Amino acid sequence: MQDIIDGFLKFQRSAFPERAGLFKDLANQQSPRALFISCSDSRLVPELVTQREPGDLFVIRNAGNIVPSYGPEPGGVSASVEYAVAALQVSDIVICGHSDCGAMTAIATCKCLDHMPAVAGWLRYADSGRVVNEARKHVDQPAKVASMVRENVIAQLANIQTHPSVRLALEEKRVTLHGWVYDIESGCIQAFDGRTGKFVPLADNPAVRAVSH
Repeated sequence: MQDIIDGFLKFQRSAFPERAGLFKDLANQQSPRALFISCSDSRLVPELVTQREPGDLFVIRNAGNIVPSYGPEPGGVSASVEYAVAALQVSDIVICGHSDCGAMTAIATCKCLDHMPAVAGWLRYADSGRVVNEARKHVDQPAKVASMVRENVIAQLANIQTHPSVRLALEEKRVTLHGWVYDIESGCIQAFDGRTGKFVPLADNPAVRAVSH
């Protein structure tokens, strides 16, 4: 814990003063341009990967970068999505999975989660991706896991479109959806191309979109 406290003290001494003007502007308002939905995995830090400053991203993080279909889900994801789209008027939504995802590995390998019933229940929101992934042939287990990561991103893109605020924003042509998979070792991102149904390197295809207005 001491290293975390030391990090805060370093922030207070150096990083905060360097951005004092920014934090003053943010003290009573925010206007993030994008909603970024990612896994809670400690190896994926949205602001670091995208090189964004405080105030640029409205972030939702949870196990498996999951967005339950709209309904009485108690975890707060639906409320956060609605607030970002309806109140903050974000113009882009990114759903970002990542390599070596523990949640997707558990699904792809049918790992027993009886000792973690809350996790098991949460991962049911990835069932549509699991069913598609199980129907495909894979050369080995790592390939099956990597495929599950991609199928889950596609499944969550479908789920988020069941949210009324998102459907309205799409209808009014004021939001764009993006589906990404971040590779931890290489630092590269594969982006889902909604026109072709394929994942392509984001670096070579910066204009690619999953669902565009």
